[in-house]
Amino acid sequence: MGSQLNGREAVCINGEPVVKRPRESVAQTALRTPKDPHNKVTVVLGAQWGDEGKGKVVDLLAMDADIVCRCQGGNNAGHTVVVDSVEYDFHLLPSGVLNKKAVSFIGLSFTDGWEERLKISDRAHIVFNFHQAADGVQEQQRQQQEGKNLGTTKKGIGPAYSSKAARNGLRICDLVSDFKIFEEKFRMLAEHFLTMYPNLNVDIEGELEQLKKYAERLRPLVTDGVYFMHKALTGPSKKILVEGANAALLDIDFGTYPFVTSSNCTVGGVCTGLGVPPSHVGRVYGVVKAYTTRVGVGAFPTELSNDMGDLLQSRGREFGVTTGRRRRCGWLDLILVRYAHWVNGFSAIALTKLDILDTLPEIKVGVAYNVDGKPLPSFPANMDMLNQVEVEYKTLPGWCCSTEAARSFEDLPTQAQDYIHFIEDFLQVPVKWVGVGKSRESIIKLF
Repeated sequence: MGSQLNGREAVCINGEPVVKRPRESVAQTALRTPKDPHNKVTVVLGAQWGDEGKGKVVDLLAMDADIVCRCQGGNNAGHTVVVDSVEYDFHLLPSGVLNKKAVSFIGLSFTDGWEERLKISDRAHIVFNFHQAADGVQEQQRQQQEGKNLGTTKKGIGPAYSSKAARNGLRICDLVSDFKIFEEKFRMLAEHFLTMYPNLNVDIEGELEQLKKYAERLRPLVTDGVYFMHKALTGPSKKILVEGANAALLDIDFGTYPFVTSSNCTVGGVCTGLGVPPSHVGRVYGVVKAYTTRVGVGAFPTELSNDMGDLLQSRGREFGVTTGRRRRCGWLDLILVRYAHWVNGFSAIALTKLDILDTLPEIKVGVAYNVDGKPLPSFPANMDMLNQVEVEYKTLPGWCCSTEAARSFEDLPTQAQDYIHFIEDFLQVPVKWVGVGKSRESIIKLF
């Protein structure tokens, strides 16, 4: 027996009314049909403590990219790229800006600069002079109170992220809108920092005058970042590259806290920094230096505080691009890199600076951590424990000859090939590129 429920025809089955649903339209059926994303972003991330050579890999991939993005951090990053014997150092801009056909996009990085072929998200926060001044004061206080600082770059990134978390930070959209309203908010924020740090040297009037000029120069470059990325991802076919700053072990959540940066420099930062849905994240490439380096303080299990460490530092010219500080050096730590892979899910590895190991008769690789004679199953969160670990090493034969002229995997000495295979077998991740020099031409593509 039929009846009517809310205007729809119903039939009774076992005494219960069952509504007959109207036939779906083609459009409704299409909506319910799973679809693969049209465009996906390719991500390049550091797998250690930074300075792995991400800029070189990004520069290589950016040669045929349509869009190159930065998604987190600020000008505390430093990437060096060598093209036609000319060396370029990048701090805030994506390394892909050297591709004159590509658009460079700064997402939720912290910005204080301007350049051609550049789009800046209206949601990007701004680092002010008082952020940088406060960064220096905080480092000085840590040194006085605890006897050690965090080793920040003193670029103001941490205090700017603090403003963001306190919800009193200012963004690009504020700067390029009504400047009178921006000025009021800026004065309040500056006074807030002066209350916390009475001796801070803040020129409020001078900085406002400078910011007003910046607003006019930046306005043509500012765009709705979410809309920009949405159109890029869902429009015509494009190659979109994302350049991570800093590295996995400097991530605010998953790094060697508290000796970390202030942002998420693991793969999750791509989604939160650019407004990219996870389904649009494609290949994720981890950049791994053939040995390990770290700038500043913090635990470093495979560090070599001896002549070997000095040799790696000298041959690798290990000085920070941003600060000029001497980098600490040690053997490759595969426990650390494996942990970075667990967090990021690397599709493949770019192994850089293999040539720095050319003169060594034998090479050690960290393959396990032990504490009090017991193995650790994973990378510890507690830094006191990480400082106590005893590293178990695998010793591999060196090749004692130059690899700088190699342009294919077969050109590499057998021992160098074995070193690469050992890394692949341990991580269960393929090595896609091998760097044997500073230039574009010195990157060997394996597949």
